[in-house]
Amino acid sequence: MKTEKPDVRKLWTLFQTCFVISACTFGGGMVIISMLQKKFVEELHWIDQDEVMDMIAIAQSCPGVMAVNTSIIIGYRIAGILGGLLTVLGTVTPPMIILTIISAFYMQFRSNLVIALILKGMQAGVAAVMINVTITMTRNVVQDGEIPSWIMLIGACFAAVVLDIDIILILIVCGVIGGISTWVRYRSSAANTGIDSPTDNQENDRKEHSGK
Repeated sequence: MKTEKPDVRKLWTLFQTCFVISACTFGGGMVIISMLQKKFVEELHWIDQDEVMDMIAIAQSCPGVMAVNTSIIIGYRIAGILGGLLTVLGTVTPPMIILTIISAFYMQFRSNLVIALILKGMQAGVAAVMINVTITMTRNVVQDGEIPSWIMLIGACFAAVVLDIDIILILIVCGVIGGISTWVRYRSSAANTGIDSPTDNQENDRKEHSGK
């Protein structure tokens, strides 16, 4: 049985994209994720926006660096295990090289006025990119016009900004609410269309087997 050979150009694009973005992007995970979104969703069209939102939610809920987690998921989604390995390699290599150089000359960098001013200017750019990411993600969450999405969005913002509740707890609560909402919607849809839910199908199978 022949196995399909991996697309070398696609693998190289994955590694090259993650390497360049990681090497040239300042400001942390959300900034890098916005660049990955523009590349793989808007330019290459390899994944869609809804998938990116799901990937970001999974990456933020898992331990580790958010940008690395997201790159692994994107690479695996596009090219399997090899794609995930290449994307994580492309993401972590530039910071490792840059931080190694900076740590060797830390005192010189710290006391250099020009570098301090450059970093100060980068902060403004990072803030602008993060605002853009926030607007884009918010638009994708509320574009369906569903009331639960609006309530969870406002509630999560209030809990994080005003009440200073831990983000992990907010994610868990929103995940539970989203799961319950989806289950209720599925049950309602199944009842209206006469389609048995998975639970009903399992119960019917048990009855059939017990009757034999």
